[in-house]
Amino acid sequence: MDFSEHPLDDADGVLLAHAIAVEGRVLKKGHRLDPETIELIRKEGRTSVLGARLGADDVHEDEAARLVAQAVAGPNARIARAFTGRVNLYAATRGLCRIDEALVKAINRVDEAITIATLADDTACESGEMLATIKIIPFAAPKAALDRVLAVIAKAGRPAIRIAPWQVIHAALILTELPHLKQSIYEETARAIGSRLMHLGARTPVIERVPHDRTRLARALADIAREPMDLIVVAGASAIVDRADVIPAALTDIGGTIVRLGMPVDPGNLLMLGRLAGRPVIGAPGCARSPKINGFDRVLQRAAAGEAIEALDIADFGVGGLLKEVGERPLPRAAASPGPRRGAPKSVRNVASVVLAAGRGTRMGGPVNKLVREIMGKPLIGHVLDAALESRLRALTVVTNTDPSVRLAIGGRPVPVVVNEEPEAGMSRSLAIGLADVPDGAEAALVLLADMPGITPRHIDMLIDAYDPDEGRLIVVPVWQGKRGNPVLFDRRFFTEMMAQTGDRGARDVIRAHEDVVVEVDMPDAACLGDIDTPEALAAAEAAARAQGLPPASGAPLPAAGG
Repeated sequence: MDFSEHPLDDADGVLLAHAIAVEGRVLKKGHRLDPETIELIRKEGRTSVLGARLGADDVHEDEAARLVAQAVAGPNARIARAFTGRVNLYAATRGLCRIDEALVKAINRVDEAITIATLADDTACESGEMLATIKIIPFAAPKAALDRVLAVIAKAGRPAIRIAPWQVIHAALILTELPHLKQSIYEETARAIGSRLMHLGARTPVIERVPHDRTRLARALADIAREPMDLIVVAGASAIVDRADVIPAALTDIGGTIVRLGMPVDPGNLLMLGRLAGRPVIGAPGCARSPKINGFDRVLQRAAAGEAIEALDIADFGVGGLLKEVGERPLPRAAASPGPRRGAPKSVRNVASVVLAAGRGTRMGGPVNKLVREIMGKPLIGHVLDAALESRLRALTVVTNTDPSVRLAIGGRPVPVVVNEEPEAGMSRSLAIGLADVPDGAEAALVLLADMPGITPRHIDMLIDAYDPDEGRLIVVPVWQGKRGNPVLFDRRFFTEMMAQTGDRGARDVIRAHEDVVVEVDMPDAACLGDIDTPEALAAAEAAARAQGLPPASGAPLPAAGG
């Protein structure tokens, strides 16, 4: 590959090293130059471009990424389309993500141009979650290196990435009891473990309560073993401290075996794994009563996915086994609150919005905050919020300053409000505050300006429709007649970078730094350019609305400024 400065007279077929703006459009990084685009660049006064010309021994980044992805993907790992040298793998079903760590390391050690990043092994995944990303360091991979990677994978004879679906349907939970323990302890234990089992796809578990006695427990285990159970969990009233203790002894008394007692995971050290009639039996540690992630979850998930788990597997849990600061398990996605979204189809991307409403509006003049000024009987901010609430957005956060009049203008609309106590620090401060409030489950956030009353649900939904991380469309920008406007949608991966911005530039520099993943969406009108900053602009918007015969506070889309 020839990576160098190429004269425009000899640049046909060169891949651009960096994005270039020409005549109101952007030629993205990796764009293959042709006579038409070369002429556009020449009109900008350039005589050469920095870029890469592939040689006979190079494999284009998209093709190389695709070949590696096909080689590493195993059962239930869905391969997305290649874009900008990247291919992502996604879970095709709910289950346990299994990563062959040794194979992934071997792939990454072949050549720096070929990389693969994955989730940690044994990660519980929902359908659609990203499992891995294969990235070719621009703009091509050496064919010899690609061949070596494919040979490493072929020699291994197994996929590097797969999803083991949850297989437990019928599960039993035995609680042993001691007289001095409160009934609430047993109820909490049943609730915590039952919730875990159902999250992994099991039906409501069969629950038995027996005295903490070896003989009585053995009898209960034998009875349950005659039922069509996929998994048995025993939660003892007292911790298991030895193989001769009540729970392991009861298991061996009826012909069961103990695979391992104790594991290098904290919390969760005092766990027992056994087998009875070919089915796993887990002696739960005391921490299983808590909803927080602990060692019990790791063993339970392996068992629920039908994955083999032996004594040496548990011994290997030690690296990463210190879980003291890990929070609670996330709720299943189906249980998450949909926020203010109204009537949207279930297939819509989980996009939230941050509405910036903390500006001082000094250009408008007068003592009244411009956002409470009205067009057709409705405050500016009311037009924007109503459009957002009627769109396919899944959640909404409004960032205001300390002016109580803006709160009053929001009225009874079901939107959370956070306050920027330092609006003089600029728009970036409000953006950071708003992004910090975006729900954890949101894939992306749409940054809305509260002084753009011409924005409608249609505009917002067009931007959401264009967002597609599988296709590399990570930043979505509205365009009217070649000019970029607002609102702009950002994938979650940019939140940290956006929150580090300062002053009134908002996220412009973030867009500029990532032009290769920006997609422009042509809007049906000029609303994306129409913010209201002056009394003249406010009067013009009011006049345009009256000219179209819109009734006061009708909720109908306002005419676009300049449209």
